[in-house]
Amino acid sequence: MTTSPGLAARTLDRFFGRLRKLPPPRNAYVVERGLRTPTRDGFVLVSDHYAPSVPDSDSATILIRTPYGRGMPNDILWGRTFAARGYHVVLQSCRGTAGSTDTFQPMVREAEDAHDTVGWLREQPWFNGKLATMGMSYLAFTQWALLTDPPPELRASVMIAGPHDFGKATWENGSFALETFLGWSATNSVPFEQRPSLFQQLAGNRKRASKLTSAFAGLPTVDAGDTVLNGRAPWYREWLEHPDLTDPYWRRYDCTDAVRRVQTPTLLVGGWQDIFVEQTVEQYAALRSRGVEVALTLGPWTHVGHVLKGSSVIDNEALNWFDLHLRDEGPKRPQPVHTFVTGSDAWHAAPAWPPISTETTWQPTDGGLLGTTAAGGRSTFRYDPTDPTPSVGGRRLAAGAGVRDNADLEARQDVLTFTTPALTADLEFEGFPVLDVSLSVDNPHADLFVRICDVDGKGRSRNITDTLVRLDTTMPVGEVQHVTARLAPCAHRLRKGHRLRLQLSGGAHPQHARNLGTGESLSTGTGLKAAVHTIDHDGTRLTLPVTSAAAPA
Repeated sequence: MTTSPGLAARTLDRFFGRLRKLPPPRNAYVVERGLRTPTRDGFVLVSDHYAPSVPDSDSATILIRTPYGRGMPNDILWGRTFAARGYHVVLQSCRGTAGSTDTFQPMVREAEDAHDTVGWLREQPWFNGKLATMGMSYLAFTQWALLTDPPPELRASVMIAGPHDFGKATWENGSFALETFLGWSATNSVPFEQRPSLFQQLAGNRKRASKLTSAFAGLPTVDAGDTVLNGRAPWYREWLEHPDLTDPYWRRYDCTDAVRRVQTPTLLVGGWQDIFVEQTVEQYAALRSRGVEVALTLGPWTHVGHVLKGSSVIDNEALNWFDLHLRDEGPKRPQPVHTFVTGSDAWHAAPAWPPISTETTWQPTDGGLLGTTAAGGRSTFRYDPTDPTPSVGGRRLAAGAGVRDNADLEARQDVLTFTTPALTADLEFEGFPVLDVSLSVDNPHADLFVRICDVDGKGRSRNITDTLVRLDTTMPVGEVQHVTARLAPCAHRLRKGHRLRLQLSGGAHPQHARNLGTGESLSTGTGLKAAVHTIDHDGTRLTLPVTSAAAPA
């Protein structure tokens, strides 16, 4: 059934267009709902088709595949927006969601289903042979799945905050991303018609939050998760039971071949506080090294913030990208790389990422964090998994994600901090901070969580970036080991009078599932054992990729 938008829809389109500072529409559009695409194994994928009312020969098609339904926000942000600017948009529900048949199994059938959809597109009278793909998060993964064998019709892609290797996102640096993937599984295992709306999810649900908090704390981890999932997400148990990313189990979740094969222009978008930002910059580096036309935009956003705060930037850049590569219209992007520098609240443009920088080093001491070689010393903290160091802010899929005040966290006895004197000049850095640390532990089953913060003139400590490292379990107890921790990418300016702070602890639960300390499997283990970490100051250095600064204090 084909319909034209009514007065309410047109009013909403105008409102969101102005809110995002989009160029005016080119044309009216119509919507054809409930189109059915057969799959090779006998199931049906349901789509809505947004089309210019009077399409012309230049009306290319943008394919968006989603497990989150064909309503808000995808319809208004992308379906209606791009159809009103001259494009066909096919918004398709993934297998087992929102009317598409079969059972939802995250990620595992996306490549085949995407190729079946492209085959179906070739039979449509309005398809002119020019194809683009677009989408965020899971919707970006569905693009990478298609691009493991890129169709010849593909002209351009816009990948927003999405992984190409889901296993690596699930078991980040050897630690399970508990908060993200139990929470995601709890939402996406509910029958589609019973799921909360996007606005309800953003507003939060106290009862659901309480159940998740209990599940995060419970052991064994698999059984605790099932108090929320009620057997509806068999994939969650499988993920927990396969911590080894070399296991063949993860091959169907890994689209690295797409990063190696794609040749078409690709716009990559990420956020400094996004759960997938490390894969976004990895994708950029791989495509650029092969000479693919690739652009990169990195904003100050959390994962959800790409939609809530980033749409005016992202959707305009996506529209420009498609106009350039599908219509040969519009201005060429002045520089391939756009990055937002937090602390200065300014966008930078550059020919490549990371920018040229100077490695500048600080060393922890009993008196703080100094930029010159200082006398040695040691610091210790005790990580107790019965009272795990909590997650505060950072790259999380949670209401408390992003930049937050770390005062309560840093007041804990299981958190060490090392802080510079007040800076005498602004200091800006962009790229990957690195901590080389010498430490010993009295329990080989331990982690190290590393964070850097910006401490302002009032003493407020706000996180910039962080990472977690799983320590080598084969090292003898008490023996010094040397660990290199590469923190997630960032771009930040520390203002004159502010201080740089290094924060060390044994975890960040439930962002990273706590290390039980016993060597048991996370999925079935119930024991808990503490670990004392001893940091050797002499063998520890924090290195920042400084792009503009005076000499460190």
